[in-house]
Amino acid sequence: MTHAIRIHEQGGPDVLRWESVEVGAPGSGEVRLRQTAVGLNFLDVYHRNGAYQLPELPTALGMEAAGIVEEVGEGVDGLKPGDRVAYAGYKPGAYAQARIMPAERLVSLPDFIEDQQAAAMMLQGMTVEYLIRRTFSVQEGQTVLFHAIAGGVGLLACQWLKQLGAVVIGTAGSEEKAALASAHGCDHVIIYDHEDIVERVNEITDGAGVPVVYDSVGKDTWDASIASLQTRGVMVSFGASSGLPDNFSVNQLQFKGSLYVTRPTLLHYVATRSDLLGSANALFEAAKNGLKVDINQTFPLEDTALAHRALEARQTTGSTVLMT
Repeated sequence: MTHAIRIHEQGGPDVLRWESVEVGAPGSGEVRLRQTAVGLNFLDVYHRNGAYQLPELPTALGMEAAGIVEEVGEGVDGLKPGDRVAYAGYKPGAYAQARIMPAERLVSLPDFIEDQQAAAMMLQGMTVEYLIRRTFSVQEGQTVLFHAIAGGVGLLACQWLKQLGAVVIGTAGSEEKAALASAHGCDHVIIYDHEDIVERVNEITDGAGVPVVYDSVGKDTWDASIASLQTRGVMVSFGASSGLPDNFSVNQLQFKGSLYVTRPTLLHYVATRSDLLGSANALFEAAKNGLKVDINQTFPLEDTALAHRALEARQTTGSTVLMT
């Protein structure tokens, strides 16, 4: 018998339950995975609290993990028991000690990537990959604004953007988080509690604004993000930790300079096997070139509710891993 964190209804952290589950044997094209480390993401909070609907209840949550192949089903090529693998961007269910997964959604881990590192970096790292290489392809010398720069995605983005030769403006909520972002290469950190984001962006860019804003905050930063863009700039809204923006009208895009807004998600950027492998391999290459994931918090899997509370209270920095 194995265990998983499951919910029977959406709501606060109290709906997370530690339960016994039957996993079974893998079917055709499937793998039974013994999971060693599970990544925690704000997407999990959206699934738990009802901001995003789930296909069925009860269900386990979680979108990424790393582990060891225990058993392979018929027709599986390229994987065998004992192989180390990781995944992200599949349907929820990662909060578990073991899981059945389609073999085509698993990525083999190189020796230089440890399990905890993989669990912390797959979803966030591949998110950064598509954001800065495909949603808006950042070029050397460009200046970008990236909100929540001291979070897991933000710290990875800061490092990868510096590898590309970009100038990074980040926002953070405290002096401590600003120092963390600076230590990871952020060129300019705006502490939004006592600095005006638009004024600082204009000061840094000599009034030109930025060609792209990456915003996972939503309501609290939306107006400042739009106002920070240069003409024909791109607003990349990839989350809404503070809620959805109020009273947004597409007419604003015309009046503010023929702007573009996109709302991408990782699932659509790794939908095919080739896209998944391309994104993961780009991430592993960036890691080989010095990209580091900061695992600043770990929790036992059975204490996932505590991890959710800390994440929602903005008490975490970098990445958080749940240990099985």
